[in-house]
Amino acid sequence: MFDKLKSLKGKAEEVAGAHGDKITDGLEKVGEFVDGRTGGKHSDKIDSGVEKAQDFVERLGEQKD
Repeated sequence: MFDKLKSLKGKAEEVAGAHGDKITDGLEKVGEFVDGRTGGKHSDKIDSGVEKAQDFVERLGEQKD
């Protein structure tokens, strides 16, 4: 099972390294969509979550380099 998780992590690193910019753009769009659907009531929390997710994708992509 550990080998499968290790393989999955490697694949995630490859995808993040190759398409990190598209992923972070998508996260931004999702954040904007959710913020609009909630009427801006939770903008600060949504922005914080999006930033953390974007940072994670960036770090994950850098691990493969």
